[in-house]
Amino acid sequence: MSERATFKEMKHGTEEDWMHVGMGALEARAGLADRIIDHLKLLKDDFGGFPVDRLEHSLQTATRAEQDGRDEEYVVCALLHDIGDTLGSYNHADIAATVLEPFISEKNYWMVKHHGIFQGYYFFHYFGMDNNQRDAFKDHPYYAYTEEFCEKYDQNAFDAEFESLPLDHFVPMVRRLFSEPRKSLYKEADTQIE
Repeated sequence: MSERATFKEMKHGTEEDWMHVGMGALEARAGLADRIIDHLKLLKDDFGGFPVDRLEHSLQTATRAEQDGRDEEYVVCALLHDIGDTLGSYNHADIAATVLEPFISEKNYWMVKHHGIFQGYYFFHYFGMDNNQRDAFKDHPYYAYTEEFCEKYDQNAFDAEFESLPLDHFVPMVRRLFSEPRKSLYKEADTQIE
């Protein structure tokens, strides 16, 4: 554990204080993949009325994507697409997309962020909602990509008899993806601290 800053208000912080904060941030970032995996494990035994628990759904989605030959980034997106379910009951897709955003392509980010609306195609009408809400994005370049994700990997990943790959299979992929952000407000600062 690094030393801590001494300020009571940020505006009174010294360069030394901010180096302590920066080192603490680097230490925390080094454990990001582990925290994500731990949070994913929280989805176990959380059924939410579904035929399988949310972890199994995530594993099925990722397994189906990998078996279909999708690249590692896509597979991790499939694994984590619903990781926000327990924290964002009203915006789970936004949470997953925000966690993934610094590490993935714009295309995969858009897919994860919008998959909730696209999934609504299969059930919104049962709740008196418009199940064609996704049509608002019909002209978006990633519409078909997201529609395909939902159809091929997400909406069909509730099969209690499906043999998913275990979470341990995906852990190295998660570690690789979260090892280095592609883009981040703090990326340049990290090189100054190290």
